Amino acid sequence: MPLHWTLDPSQHFVTLTIEGEVTRPEIEAYLSEIERSNATGWRKLVDLRNAQAALPADDVMALGLRFREADSAGEVGALAVVMPKSNPEGVMRLLGFLAAAKRPMRLFQAIEPARRWIKAAHRPGAAGR
Repeated sequence: MPLHWTLDPSQHFVTLTIEGEVTRPEIEAYLSEIERSNATGWRKLVDLRNAQAALPADDVMALGLRFREADSAGEVGALAVVMPKSNPEGVMRLLGFLAAAKRPMRLFQAIEPARRWIKAAHRPGAAGR
């Protein structure tokens, strides 16, 4: 399975790494776990450096609708995305759905700047929003 994620409830933080070619059922399993864990509003670091996006258009649309449903259901957390080394165009349609959410979001070329930015991003439930 090319998706690996960790949830840190004490920091309200999710790390997702995708390596190789990913399928819609794998992404949906991740999204279901995020929802089940009430982690939708947590900050997320998504590492796509070694990902390959080869999802059919129907899968992209279905996932995009799910992203939008999560956004309309409540607060979604800040998102830092480290772009793939090759074929970044393959993920751009999905990123378009993610970018539509009302949350801080940035794209990065390297993991360390992304990690620094997302760690400093607003934590849900923190004082001084």
